[in-house]
Amino acid sequence: MSLPRAILVSLRPHQWTKNLVIFAALALSKHLFEPEAVARATLAFVVFCALSGAVYLVNDLSDLERDRLHPQKRERPIASGALSVPVARAVALAMGLASLGFSLLLGRGFALVVVGFLGLNLAYSFVLKNVVILDVIAIAIGFVLRAAAGAIAIGVRISDWLLVCTILLALFLALAKRRHELVSLNDTAAFHRAILAEYSPYLLDQMIAVVTASCVTAYAFYTLAPETIEKYRTDRLALTIPFVLYGIFRYLYLVHRREQGGSPTDVLLTDRPLLVAVALWAATIVAIVYAAGGAPMPRG
Repeated sequence: MSLPRAILVSLRPHQWTKNLVIFAALALSKHLFEPEAVARATLAFVVFCALSGAVYLVNDLSDLERDRLHPQKRERPIASGALSVPVARAVALAMGLASLGFSLLLGRGFALVVVGFLGLNLAYSFVLKNVVILDVIAIAIGFVLRAAAGAIAIGVRISDWLLVCTILLALFLALAKRRHELVSLNDTAAFHRAILAEYSPYLLDQMIAVVTASCVTAYAFYTLAPETIEKYRTDRLALTIPFVLYGIFRYLYLVHRREQGGSPTDVLLTDRPLLVAVALWAATIVAIVYAAGGAPMPRG
């Protein structure tokens, strides 16, 4: 593997799809077709992609010895030796500093969220990933920070309901990932990821059940909330609830019957029914929001 390719693989660009949540505020605030707002949201997306790449490098460096013993992770560039530790450190530092620098172009508020996101991920890499329950909560908060950053970048206020839905959905995915790791690695699970010794399939199933019900309920309340109906001048957002139900049930099916879920991004990009459901949900949201009356949310 060439050095440029080893660096690119270590940055895990296929995982950058997680940062698409940044565009949620852009679409829901009715600024989706405004060039300036799109440019600012796109810059925010690029900043978070670069920062995510730096975080992945740091995480691989901290997990180097464990990754070398993992059946799949040992093929990662740093663990396999294709990318040296000094080069990985230098690239992570450069990308981290560049992300912080470019974040200032979108304002101090956005830069503070970027700093918070970086701090959270560093805390996760070195401490929180070994603390039961806090490990998955930290992952979920990362998605909330992405959603908030997207709103701050274009100067609009994001709905509290949407933040609640974001953290619940992220918790659902994180818990499903833990379950997949625990089941697929069997007796060696705790050896590869120490925190897995604190979980059991039954416990994770109970937590997933609670989060699943909460996520669907919160989303239903969001679509039917008086402030949502007033903002978009329509109650038709409730028509998207079936897509959410199908998407969550499909994901649970893949986790329990197909033994998937180890990488939510890979599942989303490879499972066609789930991908179609997400695409239809997004298209329906945009169609309803922009077909309804009302002016775009004010930017400040």
